[in-house]
This record gives sequence, C-alpha cells and structure tokens, in this order.
Amino acid sequence: MPFPITSRRWLWLFLLVLGAAFAVQLGSWGPLESSEARYSEIGREMLTGQDWLHPRLLGIQHFHKPPLTYWLTAAGLGLFGENTVGVRLLPVLAVLLQVVLMYGLGLLLFQQDRARALAAAVIYGTLPVVLISALNVTTDAYLATLELAAAYGILRYYYRGGARWLYLFWIGLGLAFLTKGPVGFVLPLMAVLGFYVKQGQHKRPLTVHHWLGFGLFVLVGLSWYLYLIAEDPAFIRYFLYEHTVERFANAATFNRAKPWWFYLVLAPATSLPWAVALIVRAFQTPWNSVPRQWRNVLIFWVVVPLVFFSLSKSKLLLYVLPVFPGVVLLTVYYLGRCTEAALHRWYVSILAFYGLLLGLLCMLPVFSAVFPLGIEVRPYTAAYPAAGVVVMVLLLTLWNQVRIAPRLLLATALFTVTLLLTAKPIMQQNELAFNGSRPLAQFIRDKHLQNRRVLVYNELLPSLAFELGQLPVSLNDGNSSLNRETQFEPNDTWHRYLLYLDDPKQEPLLGSLLLQQPVMLVKGEIKPERQWMLRYFKQQEKLGKWTVLW
Repeated sequence: MPFPITSRRWLWLFLLVLGAAFAVQLGSWGPLESSEARYSEIGREMLTGQDWLHPRLLGIQHFHKPPLTYWLTAAGLGLFGENTVGVRLLPVLAVLLQVVLMYGLGLLLFQQDRARALAAAVIYGTLPVVLISALNVTTDAYLATLELAAAYGILRYYYRGGARWLYLFWIGLGLAFLTKGPVGFVLPLMAVLGFYVKQGQHKRPLTVHHWLGFGLFVLVGLSWYLYLIAEDPAFIRYFLYEHTVERFANAATFNRAKPWWFYLVLAPATSLPWAVALIVRAFQTPWNSVPRQWRNVLIFWVVVPLVFFSLSKSKLLLYVLPVFPGVVLLTVYYLGRCTEAALHRWYVSILAFYGLLLGLLCMLPVFSAVFPLGIEVRPYTAAYPAAGVVVMVLLLTLWNQVRIAPRLLLATALFTVTLLLTAKPIMQQNELAFNGSRPLAQFIRDKHLQNRRVLVYNELLPSLAFELGQLPVSLNDGNSSLNRETQFEPNDTWHRYLLYLDDPKQEPLLGSLLLQQPVMLVKGEIKPERQWMLRYFKQQEKLGKWTVLW
C-alpha cells in the first residue's frame, strides 16, 4: 500500500472519489416529485421573493417543515445557479460531512483505532440509503448531518472534555430542531443514553458552558417558531399538535401510511450487503461476550429509534437515517471480531453480491426492451457497470494486498462509484417515469408556449414551476394533496395559483383563464363533468402519463 491503512489520507482519498462520483452529471435530471420538487421550488421562490421567514410553495405559504432546508436550498441556488446542481450540491456536501463525522465517531468508540474508524466511514458513505439521501433533496440529509454533529460533539466532550465540543452539541441540536423539529433529538439523545446506561461513567458537573450552550440552542432552534407564534398565536396548535402529535399518530394527516413492519424490511434492504453481515454476526456472537458499550449502541442507537419510528403512523424511508450510524458501527465491531478466514468468507460473499448486481445492470438495457419494466435504458448505459466490473477485477487481482479488510473496503468504494455513474443516465432517460417535469417544460419551450399561463389539472406539480421559473395555476378537482393551508394567507391573492373547481364562486376566474389561451397539463383523464374545458384547446400531445393541451 502507498501508505498504511491507519493513515487519514485514505479518508480524504475516499471523500475525493465519492464526491467526484456524486458530482458527475449531478444536474442531468430535474427535481423529482414529490419531496425533492417541493424543496427545490420553495427554495427558488424564497430566493426570488426574498421572504426568508414565510416559505411559499406555488405562491402559497407552506409551513410543513422549519426553514433551514429551504434556506440552504435557496443558498445553493444563489451560489450555483437556479438549476438542479444548485439544488443538489449542498446535500451532497452534507453527506460527505457525515462521512467525516462517522470517522470521528469511529475514533471515539474504537479507542482511536484509525483502521476501524476508516471502515466505518467507508461503509457509511456507501450505504444505498445514504446515497439516496444525497441525491433526493429533502430535510433528511441535512438532519442526519446535524444529528451526527451533535452526537459527535457530546461524545467528544464526554470522552475528552473541551467546552467547544459541548457548544457543537447544542448548536447542532438547535440547527436540527430548525430543520425538522423534535425528531432532531433522536440520535443525540440516544448517544447520551448509550454512553451512560449501566456503564458507570463519571458524570461531568454542570458548568456555565452548559447554560450558555442551552441558550444557544434556544436562540438557534426556537427563534423562527417564536417569531411566527408572536405573529399569529394559531401557530402554537399548528406546530405542537398538527405537525407533532398528528403527524406521529394519524397516518391520514399527510398521506404517508405504511404498515408497522415497513422499516423492519426497508432498513435492512437499503443497507445491503452490510445488514446481512450485521444480523448474522450478531446472532452468532454470544450476548454475554459483547461489551456493554456495544450492547448500548445496539439498543439505543438502533433498536429504540427503529421501534420509535415504526410506531409512528407517518413513514418514509429516509426518516430512519438516524439508525444507520449505529448499524455501521456495529457492523465494523462484529466483523472486527472475525478471524481472517471468516472475514475472507464474507469478502467472497460480498464480492459475489456486487458482481451479481453489476451483471444485472449490464443486462438492464436488454431487460427493459424485452420485459414491461416501465423504463427505458439505452444500450450505452451498460458500459458503466461493465467498466466497473473490469476495473474491480483488475485492481483486486493486481493489488498484492494480503489483508482482507482493505480489499473489501476498496471493492465497496469501486462498486459505489460504478453504481452512481450508472444510475444517473438511467434517471435522465426516465424523468417522466420517475415523476420529473423537465421533458414537459422542454416541450412547452420548444412549442414557444412559455409565455402563456400554465394550468395543471388536479395535480400538485412544483417540479414544473422550478423548470419553467414561473408559477402554474393548480386546478383542484378533488385531489386531497392539493388542499393547501390558506388559513395563514393575509388576503385572497392565493386564488391566482389555486382554484377549487367544485366552488361555484371560482368559475368566473376559471373562465377568464381559459379565454387567455393557456397551456393545460392533465395526468390521466379529465373527469366527465369537466370535459367542457377541452373545447378551449385546439391541440394536444401525449408525453408519458401527461397530456399537454394548448
């Protein structure tokens, strides 16, 4: 090896390679519905309107999440341009920072063992769920970064002291609260419990730094909430009940109902192949032989958060990102107990898994042509996984490294780079199938229709607003996802962007819009009682699931 596995150079090299793999073709497909499109468009409207305290989605105030993600999205658009690179670059940097923090947590929990800390960083940075969080812009990538920063800060303070780490904990906690509210406490709180429970750790006394840190948390984490509550006391119920209790207890509130076992299946599936290694090794290892520190990591970093999120009625995959640092640290711990012969068997199995996936990706153009997969994959796309197989075989064959761990980490990094390079052309070729609007916006521009009013029938389509740089008019014909929270609007100007078709009072405005020769987008079919609107359009064209009328 050019330098030992304990050298930090490997960490920086991994970050450079992973960052480059993320950056290639980062803007080659537009924001996808629904979450990424919402955050992208809210950031664009915030940057355009310069109102940093009242987020707006398609012209109507939108307070479903605190504003930090919107601020960062607007900042990315301001720095790198109003395009998808501007939207996605900061989440990618946030994930790279998570990798660095995982290295730091690995050093703390593995008693300065740099080899194991590097393994934790590489495995975490290559988890499928982490890759998804980097390329699907939501609050979750930022929240995971801030939770990791807070957890690292408090553990670094407990292990080594230093007031600056205590301040990192409180500021990270405040920013996490400003990102997604109380759920930002989950990982830092579990890290504190895992450090103390049944370990007999010496409790550090309260100092002035604790109180100053708590003051920073209040200033950073609560300032926006207190400002809005002072502006309108109705926000007290809105934040405390509708977006905390209701979101947790009532699946119908935000249409995110999933069965209780959702995370028990998705969490292992999106952390393959490492989830298999962790589960198998954990069952093979006698519980009494596991040190209390690692029992606590399993209980408080993984099991308790997983149960907590499973009890919630509102579920999305990325909500459970806080459990994966614990999953990775435990995987490194359990595999670190293996003999070299046992580790070699895992190495062979994991390489076989990588080879199988790359082989399937090579065949994907054939599968998409023969079977009704609902996507198009052009033949040249197979060159990426094929090249990945060749590079991996050559490097692992020619590299005269005897130890298994470095070879396994290298194979994992190469597989991840290949996966990222393969996925992006597929995303670009199937934007409409994956709920993107860039082809729709391009069609409107090609037909020189961009100066006309755009109507969207019975769908919320912020991705189109982002691509066109203008707000469409949403025609709500019974779609509950179009019901907006207009109670906080200062006047009735929101009717310019949202019409309820079952409200007779809005018929004159609809008639006025139809007389202006607009463009209308329809997904599926118009209801029979609305078919009369079609006579205002002379031409139409089908694009995927959408029909464009003008």
